[in-house]
Amino acid sequence: MALRAALRSRSGLSGLLSQWSSCSSDIRMCVSPLLVPQQRNYSTPPKIRVEFDQSTGVAVMHMQSPPVNSLSLDFLTELCISVEKLEMDKSCRGLIITSAQPKVFSAGLDITEMYGKSPEHCGAFWRSVQEMWLKLYGSNMVTVAAINGSSPAGGCLMAMTCDYRIMADNPRYNIGLNETQLGIVAPFWFMDTMKNTVGQRTTEMALQLGLLYKPADALKIGLVDQLEPEDQVIAAATQTISRWLAIPDHARQITKSMMRKKTIDKLTSNRESDIQYFVNFITKDSIQKSLGGYMEMLKKRKA
Repeated sequence: MALRAALRSRSGLSGLLSQWSSCSSDIRMCVSPLLVPQQRNYSTPPKIRVEFDQSTGVAVMHMQSPPVNSLSLDFLTELCISVEKLEMDKSCRGLIITSAQPKVFSAGLDITEMYGKSPEHCGAFWRSVQEMWLKLYGSNMVTVAAINGSSPAGGCLMAMTCDYRIMADNPRYNIGLNETQLGIVAPFWFMDTMKNTVGQRTTEMALQLGLLYKPADALKIGLVDQLEPEDQVIAAATQTISRWLAIPDHARQITKSMMRKKTIDKLTSNRESDIQYFVNFITKDSIQKSLGGYMEMLKKRKA
């Protein structure tokens, strides 16, 4: 509960994080103590596992929330804390984000956080989604998405926050913002992120039709930057990030900040109104009915 409360304000999250110390400098490869289950009050295994190699300054974040790394409130809280802890460690210069779950990077927002929940809960959940985007899109670290499975909706958003995206070249996988297929409208900052990635016209087509792209098509429109065999995605991400880290940090960071500032400021100055809009929208009877129908469809598929 303390972690959830911390997400209600960026300063609250920073205050919570300041209570944890960085990994010991004499350990070359370490997992952040923040992520060790016995040091947390969670009754479930950690949803995020971080390995930080201090010899390279690169951390690898493994999303491990079965079955499909759905972006739940708990998952997002843990992810945000993990990212901010790495940001606080000045020796960490790069972050690779990948999945420990087979065949999926992230299936996107957890519908159970939006269906049949109180307005207060929906608001807290949406704030955590905003926080995840702000942490990753505005990160000083070099960020590479190692997309080793399907990545629809919120999973696609997470990938697009990264500086570079490498996807497994498997035609069974897909990526895209398919919110309209669920009767949901992607918020302006989802739209802006995709527009910054693939351009205005492609974004209009993709968002209105709720398109999901196979890896080859995603590469063609610039939604991903590189395709690799599934078993080589992490190796390729490691090689790519080393090339980015060869650039002086200050020059790269300032350039990134200048390029993304307008988009970040747009959400930062409209966070509360964006939350209120989301809550009003998602709690409408028609939208709840649509979400309920989608959940029933998923249940039938599993059966």
